[in-house]
Amino acid sequence: MEIDEGFYSRQLYVLGREAMQLMGAADVLIAGMRGLGVEVAHNVILSGVKTVTVQDEGPVLWEDLSSQFFLREADLGQNRAACSLPRLSSLNPRVQVSAHTGPLHEDMLLQYQVVVLTDSTLEEQKRLGNHCHSHGVRLVVVTTRGLCGQLFCDFGEEFTVLDRDGEVPVTAMINDITQGAPGLVTCAEESHGFPEGCKVLFSDVRGMTELNTMGPREIQVPGSGGIATEVKQQCTLKFKPLEDALLDHELLVMTDYGKTSRHQTLHLAFQGLHAFVEKEHRLPRPTSQTDAAVLLDMVRELNASAPLQHLDEEVVGLLARTARGHLAPVNAFMGGLAAQEVLKAISGKFTPLQQWLYFDALECLHEDFADKEECEQSDGSRYDGQIAVFGSKFQERLGKLKYFVVGAGAIGCELLKNFALMGLGAGEGGHITITDMDHIERSNLNRQFLFRSHDIGRPKSAVAAEAVREMNPGVNITAHQNRLDPDSECIYDSRFFAALDGVVAALDNEEGRVYLDSLCVQHQKPMVDGGTMGAKGHTLVVVPHLTESYGPPGSSSDIAIPLCTLKNFPYRIEHTLQWARDQFEGLFKQVPENVNLFLSDAGFLERTLGRGEAVALEVLEGVYGGLRARGDGGQRPACWEDCVRWARYQWESLYSHDIQQLLHCFPRDQLISGLPFWSGTKKCPHALTFDPHNDAHMQYMVAAANLYGLVYGITGTRDRASVQEALKNLQTPPFFTPKAKEEETEDTGIGDHGKARLELLKEELCPPALNSPAMRMHPVDFEKDDDSNFHMDYIVAASNLRAENYNIPPADRLQLYKLVQGHGAISSYRSAYINLAVDYFVLSMPSGPRSFRVAGKEYTLWDDFLVEGRRDGQQEMTLEGLLRHMKEKHSLQVTYLFYGPAVLYNATAGHEDRLKQSVSDVVRLVTGSEIPPHKEILEMFASFAEDEDCEIVPPIRYRFQ
Repeated sequence: MEIDEGFYSRQLYVLGREAMQLMGAADVLIAGMRGLGVEVAHNVILSGVKTVTVQDEGPVLWEDLSSQFFLREADLGQNRAACSLPRLSSLNPRVQVSAHTGPLHEDMLLQYQVVVLTDSTLEEQKRLGNHCHSHGVRLVVVTTRGLCGQLFCDFGEEFTVLDRDGEVPVTAMINDITQGAPGLVTCAEESHGFPEGCKVLFSDVRGMTELNTMGPREIQVPGSGGIATEVKQQCTLKFKPLEDALLDHELLVMTDYGKTSRHQTLHLAFQGLHAFVEKEHRLPRPTSQTDAAVLLDMVRELNASAPLQHLDEEVVGLLARTARGHLAPVNAFMGGLAAQEVLKAISGKFTPLQQWLYFDALECLHEDFADKEECEQSDGSRYDGQIAVFGSKFQERLGKLKYFVVGAGAIGCELLKNFALMGLGAGEGGHITITDMDHIERSNLNRQFLFRSHDIGRPKSAVAAEAVREMNPGVNITAHQNRLDPDSECIYDSRFFAALDGVVAALDNEEGRVYLDSLCVQHQKPMVDGGTMGAKGHTLVVVPHLTESYGPPGSSSDIAIPLCTLKNFPYRIEHTLQWARDQFEGLFKQVPENVNLFLSDAGFLERTLGRGEAVALEVLEGVYGGLRARGDGGQRPACWEDCVRWARYQWESLYSHDIQQLLHCFPRDQLISGLPFWSGTKKCPHALTFDPHNDAHMQYMVAAANLYGLVYGITGTRDRASVQEALKNLQTPPFFTPKAKEEETEDTGIGDHGKARLELLKEELCPPALNSPAMRMHPVDFEKDDDSNFHMDYIVAASNLRAENYNIPPADRLQLYKLVQGHGAISSYRSAYINLAVDYFVLSMPSGPRSFRVAGKEYTLWDDFLVEGRRDGQQEMTLEGLLRHMKEKHSLQVTYLFYGPAVLYNATAGHEDRLKQSVSDVVRLVTGSEIPPHKEILEMFASFAEDEDCEIVPPIRYRFQ
């Protein structure tokens, strides 16, 4: 199968080409097209299998509209599979989708590699399960009942897993391997990261070069130096048919380790529910104590043969009362898990579920749930499936909510779909605001299912809002195309946040999450955050005064790479990748941004000089080069050929000249204290020689020249032949001439030559003639999702050429994408971390907020000192009035008061003249700038005489207008 890389690019990075080839030849049957079935189907279709058949005999009911997003009110009474077919087919034209509206028969199952049952009786599951098991057809059974879900997998007598976890193979530098049996391998890094019992391939081993050509070896192999790389090992798993697996409680996989007895009980309760339906021909009624008692008796009878350590009878009652529910979020979660198991069954990629999994979100129910008679279904409401669980009053409250969704990518699309089905913001006064500054790219279509090919180029938020209105015309939604940052505070100000009931973060970067989290803390609003990376995902819930927040930047577990390693001593592909990213940011983003600031901000030059001479020299060199033409001592291009010339000289500088300079300072035979300098993690580099016929060299040239042209508004080309022709007319860059080590001054580190150059730049950049709008540049923001914009082309080429300099095994485009890539009781909430590759689930209560003490009183991050600076039309409070207010109301004497880095007040610095001025006037005085008109609250921090050593204090939030 030819893989459409533009459409499947992100999935390729996770699954790999071999798995995608297997999927492209697979036929899948999905039985049941209610809310759960369509969740499985849309994920499988987008993944790129060969064919999908959807089966359902039943008609569309009102309750289906609570969670089946491809059904409409006009479909009521018609067959579910037939009505779903057109919209399912539009998801991915590469997949043939058909509908079967008759019953399932054993013989028809044999034409499929995988069969999924979503709405079937237990007897049907047993019968079809035995048939599939005996004929080598892989079976997935998934069921949801209200707030509970069940998943089962049977992949046959022998199932081969090709890659158990999908992680990038571990690679480690080797310092030494002792002679002996076995030999002791010493790695350059303290923690090499090899999993227990793995095999490795050796490369670049000196002294025993035959090791470099051998197959996978045990780690204890004699040798000298080199690199060891983990080799993925296959494994074979055995599955039981469903009828046998029902009796084996050891096959239960936990999703929430605080609910072990609950999920063991659910294993019996779901069987009891099947028995109840077989006897009564219906599910239990939501408010019927009698139905709940009947189900409990059935479960007790099942438990009698092999008693559980603890039968949770309360859970059985809650299942009985909620079983009629159809909830979009539960179906989305369980359907997503089931679809992932389908992909595992086809491809052998990742470890499949063995064999039962249960999920519940019963903590969502109120304590007085049993008394809510309003849970009976209404007569003809699209929310019937939800009312059956939570009641009609809850549905009314849900419709009145106002929510802010930030991000309309893959997670944002799923959230908006669920909100539409739930009816959030669909009532009087309810509303959803969605913002996303990005436009739809072709690579988005594989996982952002609200978009279609005809939407490419349109704003994500606008298209997502249109899709929401189509799913549920009652939802009130407004689409924005704003980036959420300080520049948009005039839109998302205190009035905007004051009107919200909550915020949802669907962002793909930590910086955005941290900023949004800070706004939620400031405005005391709850936030739900979600993020994915490959097969991994997380959710985090933030509730004012109840949980911790997302946290400050840098709170993740990522380990920073030392600057010296990036600059001169890389030894892993991750190092060259980060180096390439830094090159991208510096060349195509930071320099253009600095040029624009210089042209528009009169104070830029002075502020830059105030950052220290070393920083100022670097920044001003970039500004000077960006403004001056090539023949005038600068680098500003006049035409496309100038861009090619710049790229060629840049290549020579990075991959030849700089390496030769490094070897001039540290020769290959350099000794330090009698030991080789180039040893351990320090890999001795070698300079490259440019070859216009080398694919990697030309990939760099085309990408670099086009990006350079972009920042200056010059149109380039992808045609390599034209780039090679332009190269023929260039003079060869000057040969390497080593620079002498320059004397450095103790205070600045830039030396006399640097000081003289800095003075010259200050003079050259003063003429006002440069301050022309025509000189403005166009900074480039790195975008990993657009394969047509040269961004990843540059990163791949720049990183791999750097790797070649240092004899580091290069990475292909797929690997690099992986490396480039967020009630009144806390017990009512769950945060989650999930890794679907290895069926690892951790659902747990979020942590409470960290507390700290100030002057003997306890506070958390959610606390602040809110001060009303104006009352009843009176004049604004003076600084003296603010200090007095803190003393009288909070018994705290302010000794220092800060607004950002600016000192508003220092009790010992003679600031008495500021005391009679208004607080806002003092802010203007100290910062030297006006306060933006939209800003209503000034956030300040203080030190108090009562507790001078306290490192954390609540902010003073001062409302002055």
